[in-house]
Amino acid sequence: MIADADCPASHSHPGISVWTLMSKTCQKAANYYQRPLSAGQFAIVKRCKDKIVGIEYAAKFIKKRQSRASRRGVKREEIEREVDILQQIQHPNIVALHDVFENRTDVILILELVSGGELFDFLAQKESLSEEEATQFIKQILDGVEYLHSKRIIHFDLKPENIMLLDRNVPLPHIKLIDFGLAHKIEAGVEFKNIFGTPEFVAPEIVNYEPLGLEADMWSIGVITYILLSGASPFLGESKQETLGNVSAMNYNFDEEFFSNTSELAKSFISQLLEKDRRKRMSIQEALNHPWIKPLNPRQAMVKRLSVVNLENFRRQYARRRWKLSFRIVALCNHLTRIMKKGHKLPQSEVRRDCESDQEEETLRRPRTRKRSSTS
Repeated sequence: MIADADCPASHSHPGISVWTLMSKTCQKAANYYQRPLSAGQFAIVKRCKDKIVGIEYAAKFIKKRQSRASRRGVKREEIEREVDILQQIQHPNIVALHDVFENRTDVILILELVSGGELFDFLAQKESLSEEEATQFIKQILDGVEYLHSKRIIHFDLKPENIMLLDRNVPLPHIKLIDFGLAHKIEAGVEFKNIFGTPEFVAPEIVNYEPLGLEADMWSIGVITYILLSGASPFLGESKQETLGNVSAMNYNFDEEFFSNTSELAKSFISQLLEKDRRKRMSIQEALNHPWIKPLNPRQAMVKRLSVVNLENFRRQYARRRWKLSFRIVALCNHLTRIMKKGHKLPQSEVRRDCESDQEEETLRRPRTRKRSSTS
């Protein structure tokens, strides 16, 4: 079953009917069983199966913040926002929400099972990759984002780890965008500012605490495309502060070492996304109609077929990225072990959860003091 804790007869929360947990719903939760799939900082994902109909799903356990003073867990309003957004979307390139349950410590999202792994992991195992093949994946990402933007929903955390494959054992794997924990729905004319996201992929307007809009996702797609074609990351520095400084200063170029076989069309696509002035940055419709994605003539189509991705560097950098993740997880576990040996009591469930957390990327959060120029 999903939740070992006792289910309340009901849960009172105005405006969110899905959170009402009647006894019937609690009994339904017992119709699933689970086994671990992956983990994040405050969430763990387990593969589960509906015992009645036999369909497999992914159960995402989100740890609830238990008090205002605590920094562990996710605020209830943030979980509610993620659920509300997932309930509004239904698209072939976006993970689907099936059901929601809650116990004393977690909210459990029953999601479509996306078992093909990360897109970048799949690409790293390929022998060769042309730009024509690469754009088939980028196009799917754009299709998913186009649907979100049509509903004024901004993902705000587009990065390789959140671009998954439904099934990799097919000729052209199907992309699924996941993790809507930072997503927001922003109404036209309403000013929205925040400092959050993954430093390597955030837009300059986030770093500079300026008004945000749909353009923020487009910047992230530019960074993802840059990495996919070259293996190099355009703004990644030795520290979070250096990375954010590079983003704000637009400190990037198309190094010949990594882009010698990259077409000018592809560079044009990236350059029009990595535009500091968000008013000049390509919109989702403009990106879909860019000749690199949608060739205007046979010559442009031929250029895509003949241009190749720098897979050698891509594999090298991808392995380094994974090694850094493993190193940080081991370091965190060692730190927790030292705390335990010193006599500080820490619940075993928390030790296990933190050791399994995805610590690869630090996530920006809005500081308590509203400093416009803050990048820490």
